[in-house]
Amino acid sequence: MVSSDKSKVMELPEEWLIRPCEMYNEEYKDCTSIKARFHQYFIFGEILDCSQWKKDYNNCEQCVSKGSIASCKAVIESEKQRRYNRLSAHYRNDVWEKRKEPPENWNVPLPEKMQKAYENSYLDYKSREMKEGKSRPSSERTLCVVS
Repeated sequence: MVSSDKSKVMELPEEWLIRPCEMYNEEYKDCTSIKARFHQYFIFGEILDCSQWKKDYNNCEQCVSKGSIASCKAVIESEKQRRYNRLSAHYRNDVWEKRKEPPENWNVPLPEKMQKAYENSYLDYKSREMKEGKSRPSSERTLCVVS
């Protein structure tokens, strides 16, 4: 990509919405797999249209490789629409009143019964370990893999 084109792309205010291009391709492959098709039919009673994932992948490739602003904007709009669809139930919810700030007593100590249940738990043990600085850095952690 030409550096001037890259700077134009980076000037887009919602450029952070664009995922790595390979993710769009993986989503398309997953959406069109036999397992996904069976799941779609079971849940929705029909096969879903996966073409938007392919369009997004192609637009993302154009955006990254050629610096096409139109392609970048198309991917951003698609991501906005996807996010709106995912959160539409939340936006339409009129049962709960949304808070402007947390409740006044959100950080009061737990009741005595709950504090006793917390004592000597694994969470308490790890919390004390972290406060004392005994926990291992993430670079030294070991993993146990069961195959």
